[in-house]
Amino acid sequence: MFYRPDKGQAPGTGLPALALRPHDGWCDDPAEREYNRLVTLPCRASHERLWRADGVYDLIVELGFNDDPAVPGIGSAIFLHIARQDYPPTQGCVALAETDLREVLKRLSGRSVIAVRA
Repeated sequence: MFYRPDKGQAPGTGLPALALRPHDGWCDDPAEREYNRLVTLPCRASHERLWRADGVYDLIVELGFNDDPAVPGIGSAIFLHIARQDYPPTQGCVALAETDLREVLKRLSGRSVIAVRA
């Protein structure tokens, strides 16, 4: 999981917690070797910036979708993250209120499995 260190300490969780840096991104370009991976910005390929002003990525759990190995075009940057205030749809992620996400994080370990079902 990733967290914004400028917004506070790592959350209580059994998951490995990595501090985000302002130059962290996530490659979403299926033509790139780094597809669906953490990248350092600037990055010539299409990517998402993880250090965002809107706060939705202040806490991120990579859900492990399409990552072992990543298959181009199947999907990337599928995260559990903080929801916007009015809970609009995400582009494939799962979003929770920050307090709820922190409660979930307390219960997770490196062996946890999160199953997302429609």
